[in-house]
Formats: sequence, structure tokens, C-alpha cells
Amino acid sequence: MNSPDPNDWGRLIERLSFATIDHLRPETQGHQEVIFCPGKTPDQVVGIAERLAERGGYFLATRAEPAQQDALARRFPGAEVNALGRTVYLSPDPDPTPSGRGTILVVTAGTSDLPVAEEAAVTARAFRNRVDRLTDVGVAGIHRLLTQTEALRNAAVIIVVAGMEGALPSVVGGLVRTPVIAVPTSVGYGASFGGVAALLAMLNSCASGITVVNIDNGFGAAAAASRINHT
Repeated sequence: MNSPDPNDWGRLIERLSFATIDHLRPETQGHQEVIFCPGKTPDQVVGIAERLAERGGYFLATRAEPAQQDALARRFPGAEVNALGRTVYLSPDPDPTPSGRGTILVVTAGTSDLPVAEEAAVTARAFRNRVDRLTDVGVAGIHRLLTQTEALRNAAVIIVVAGMEGALPSVVGGLVRTPVIAVPTSVGYGASFGGVAALLAMLNSCASGITVVNIDNGFGAAAAASRINHT
């Protein structure tokens, strides 16, 4: 993809009183700028969403709190609010066909990991990927995962979301040659240290080639998976 001439960058940067919106992102990164909602008022989130929707026909907002979700839903009745994943996604009309080479499979160790997994799944879809989910297949009952080896091996990229001791990505990484992106979550008892234990376990995995993102970073995992899937 050829980037616009630097002399044209000015027309692709839109300055509001509270934000500078980067309309160059589709050219540089392959997707529109995403709204990270924490610290923004509902009116600010709506204002940014309006400009993105006007220019690109869609938007994705992440980590949206209920007041922000409600404000976006009122302004954009067609937007999809995922309260569990804290995302709001207004898809293009018509919704484009996924352009990735295969399916991104989002795997969760436990039901408690679903908020992070849903953030990843919605983001991957917004970035024009086919997405499947495999839920609650953690190592506490490893047979649940072992009955799903076909789904694992048919995926183009696998995102594995796990808290507690963070062991599931190592198991998945030992079963497939597909790229595996591990997401530690802050789910767990006291000695999990808010996800640090899972993060360290994933960084020290003996299953070679696993990529690890930050704690609870479903968005970052999906962005990485999408780049792999579109390569």
C-alpha cells in the first residue's frame, strides 16, 4: 500500500478542541484509528466517533463504560454494543467481506476471561477478519481442549486468553504450528498479582514461537493477529 505524499498529510489530520484525529491510519496501518474511551467524556467519545464515521463510514470504540456505550448507541442506533467486551462497533454499510487469508480463533481458558476475549474478537472482526470462538477450555479440564484439535489446526491465527497461572497458551502452542498470540488476564487469586503471574508464565513458555501481549490487552492481540492474517 502506497502512503500519501507528506504534503497531503495535513488534510488527513483533523483537529478538534479535545482531540487530533488521524485519518491517515488506513493508509499506514490498514485500519481506521480506534477510540480508546478511558479518560474521555461521553460527549468527547461521540464527537470523535462522528468524525470517524463521516470520513470512513465506521468506527470502533474500546473500553467503553456504560455511559459512553449509551451515548454512542443513542447517536448511532445501528452500532453494535458489546457490554461484556466493552466495545461499540459501527460497521460499514454494506459490511465488507473479510479480507484475511483465514480465520482468527479466540480461545479462552475460563468464562472469567471472556471480557478480554470479546474485546479481541470484536476488534478482529472490525479489522476485516473471520472470527471463531472456543470458550472455557482451560487446563483444569484439558480434555475439553483436546476434543477441539481440528478447530485449532484449521485456524490461521490463534489468540489464547488466560488468567490464573496462564498455562493454556503453552498447551495450544505445543499442539499447532499456527501463530499463537497469548493474552494474560488479571483474573486469579492473590498470588496471580493482577495478571503478572500469567504474563511471566507466558513469557517463559517452553512452546516455541508464542507471542505475548500485555495484561488484558485483547485489542493488541487482535491487531497483531490481523496483521499476520493479512500478510
